Amino acid sequence: QVHLVESGGGRVEPGGSLTLSCVASRPLATSEQMAWYRQVPGKERDIVASITHDGIKGYVGAVKGRFAISRDIATNTVYLQMNDLTSEDTGLYFCNDFIGGQCTWGQGLQVTVSS
Repeated sequence: QVHLVESGGGRVEPGGSLTLSCVASRPLATSEQMAWYRQVPGKERDIVASITHDGIKGYVGAVKGRFAISRDIATNTVYLQMNDLTSEDTGLYFCNDFIGGQCTWGQGLQVTVSS
């Protein structure tokens, strides 16, 4: 089973930027899809951005044009560049690996957008 290690969360002012990183313990090419999810208290974990095995990217409507998911095959790392952050982006962000119907989650990163 893959092991995911996330980094890069923190606090930022509205309008600021953060980059989240997720390092996988196996080559990214073995995953069907890598994704970032966000969870806020009292709500379900929702997908924010995804990238498939073939490099096809997808975004939830609220982050289109502001967030960018990317990957570095050489280092087994998936990134989430987040720009023009608002308070609505606050939450616990999780890296996700999906293959063969099985999901693996990272430990979660807190992102807080406030002044």
